Amino acid sequence: MNIQDELQATIDALVQKGKGILAADESSPTIAKRFQAIGVESTEENRRTYRCMILTTPDLGEFISGVILFEETLGQHTDDGIKLSALCLQQDIVPGIKVDKGKLSLPNAPGDEITQGLDGLELRLKGYKQQGARFAKWRDVYNINETTPSLLAVQANAEVLARYAAVCQAQGIVPIVEPEVLINGDHSLARCAEVSEAVFNEVFHALHRHQVVLEHMLLKPNMIVPGKLNPQKASPHEVAVQTVKILRRTVPAAVPSINFLSGGLTPEVATANLNAMNQLDPQPWELSFSYGRALQEPALQAWKGDAANTQKVQVALYQRARLNGIARYGKYNEAMESNH
Repeated sequence: MNIQDELQATIDALVQKGKGILAADESSPTIAKRFQAIGVESTEENRRTYRCMILTTPDLGEFISGVILFEETLGQHTDDGIKLSALCLQQDIVPGIKVDKGKLSLPNAPGDEITQGLDGLELRLKGYKQQGARFAKWRDVYNINETTPSLLAVQANAEVLARYAAVCQAQGIVPIVEPEVLINGDHSLARCAEVSEAVFNEVFHALHRHQVVLEHMLLKPNMIVPGKLNPQKASPHEVAVQTVKILRRTVPAAVPSINFLSGGLTPEVATANLNAMNQLDPQPWELSFSYGRALQEPALQAWKGDAANTQKVQVALYQRARLNGIARYGKYNEAMESNH
C-alpha cells in the first residue's frame, strides 16, 4: 500500500458517522491532577490499570473510532499480556499517539506560548508506527487577553503545526492539528471568535505552504465560547452559530472532519454544543468530537481507584460516548442524561 492509500485508509477508519475520538493522552502532570481529584496516586501501575479499564469498555467501538494515547500507554500491556494498542484494534478503534513535548514561553512575546517537540519527530514517528499508532496529535495553545495572542504567536504556532503535519504525512501517519484558543480568562464570545478566526486562518496558510494534504488530516479546534470567568454565558445554539461561522470562513472543504476539543467544558455542555452544531445546515466537513475530560470525567469519578468499580467506570464512559455519538446526528437532548 502506498503512503497516500495508507493515509486514506486511516481517515476512512477515523471519520465514521456517529463516532468520534477519545483523547486519553493526558501528560504525566495532567493525569496526576485528575487522579489527585479522586484520591488516587499517579503511579505507572495505576495509570495502566485505569487505561486498561477504559479501553476494555464493552462495545466502546460503537461510538469511538480512534483513541489518542500517551507515549507510556503505547508500550503498556493488559494483565493478560495484550498490548494496549492491540486492545484498541480488537474494539475496531484506531490507536493514535500524542507527539508534542509540551509548551514553553515564546521568547519576545510576553504571555504567549509555543509547543516543542519537532526535533527527532520523524524518528519517533517511525517507532510509534511500529508500535501500532496510525495517527498523531499535536497541540498548540493561544492565551487570550487584550494583547495576546500576538501576531508572532499566531504565526509561529501555525508554522510549528504545519511542520508537524507534513512530517506525519511523510511517514504515513494522519496528523490531528490542534490549535486551541484557551477558555481561561474573562474574554467575550466575540473576542474568542476574533482570535480563533485569525488563528485558524494562519494555520491553513501554513498547511498550504508545507503542502500538507488536507484530505489526509483532521482539525481539532476549540469551540467559540466566552472565557470561563466571563459572567455572560452562551447557549449551545449561540456557540454553534458562532463556531460554524468562523470555521466556514477559515477551514477548506477538503478537510474531512473537524473533531472538537472540550477544553474545560463540562461533559454535558460539550455534548450539547456539538449537538447544536449538527442541528444547523449540513456542512462541508463532519462535525465530531475528540474529547478527553468531557468523556472521561464521569468514569474517573466512578472509579476512585477501586477495581470493584470497573463496571461503573465502563458504563459511565460508554454512556458519555453514546450521547456524543447521538449528538453527531443532532439528536441529543438533556433528558437522555438521566436515561441510562
